[in-house]
Amino acid sequence: MEGRKALEYYVLDVFSNESYKGNPLSVVFTDGNLKLETYKDISKEFGYSETSFVYYSSREKALMVRSFTPTGIEIDGAGHNLLGAVCGALLKGMPIFDEQNESELFVIMKDSAIPLTVTFDPVTFYPLVQMHQKSAVIKQEIPTYKIAVALGLKIEDLDVNAFVPTVVKTEVAHTMVPIKNSELLNSFVPDNKLLIEISKEYNFEGFYCFTPANEDQEHIVETRFFNPIIGINEDPATGTAAGPLIGFLTQKKFTKSDKEYKILQGVRLKQASMIEVMNREEDILVGGSSIITMKGELYI
Repeated sequence: MEGRKALEYYVLDVFSNESYKGNPLSVVFTDGNLKLETYKDISKEFGYSETSFVYYSSREKALMVRSFTPTGIEIDGAGHNLLGAVCGALLKGMPIFDEQNESELFVIMKDSAIPLTVTFDPVTFYPLVQMHQKSAVIKQEIPTYKIAVALGLKIEDLDVNAFVPTVVKTEVAHTMVPIKNSELLNSFVPDNKLLIEISKEYNFEGFYCFTPANEDQEHIVETRFFNPIIGINEDPATGTAAGPLIGFLTQKKFTKSDKEYKILQGVRLKQASMIEVMNREEDILVGGSSIITMKGELYI
C-alpha cells in the first residue's frame, strides 16, 4: 500500500471472555492524534457502536483514548469503549502503566483522567479491568406512560418494586426503566423516534431497561439498552449505563454498597454480556474482561 500509512487494529468482544459474545469494539492503534475526519471515516467503516483509537503518551505517562460512533459523534464516559481499549493495549503488550503509581492507575479519555483497577485472571492471564465512575446522581423521574408508549408496552408492564423511570448520571445521564419480567424485557420493539423525543425533552442519552433476576441466577438484573439519539439502536453491553443502574438500585435499597453484582445484557441480540458492578462510598466500579476476536491493519 505504497504512500499510505498502515495502522494496526484489534476487534475485541468486550464484557465477555468468549469470542462472538459481548459487545464488539474495534480498537485502532495510532502514534498520536489523527484528523477528526479520519476518526469519523474509520468508525463509519467499521460500523460497530463505537471505535476506540489509542496511543501511549510519554508526556502524559498514560494511554490516550478517543472513541467515535459510526455517525461521527465523539463519546465520553467509561463504558465498553474504554474497557476494550485498555484490554486491547494490555493484550498487545503496551507498557501503559509502567510509569504510573501502582495504586493510582489511570488512562486519559479525550481530556479526562479515568481511574482504573487492573487484575489478571490466574488461568488465562486476560486482564480484568474495573473502571471507576463517579457516584450516581439521581436527576428526575419521567412519567411512566411516556416511556411505556415509546417501548410499545402497557403502563403496568413497567410496575416493578415501586421503581419508576428515573434519569441517573455517573459519567453520562441515562434513564433507568423498570420492566416487570424477562419475557417482557426481551419481547418489545421500541419506537426510536419517540425515544429520541423523550431524550431531548429530559436531556439525557439512553434508556437502560432492567428487570430483577430470579434468586438462583448469578446476575442481579437483566438489561437492554437503547440510545438512538447517538445512533445506537440497541447495545449488547453498556458500561456507562451499568454504573448508574447499580447506583440507583443501591440508593433504592435493592442492592448493598461494597458488594459485587453482575448485570446480564445482550440476550435478545444473542451477544450475552456480563458486566461486574459495585457501588462504593466514593465511586462506582464497572468492570469485566475482553477477548481479541480479529486483528488486522487499515490504511489512511
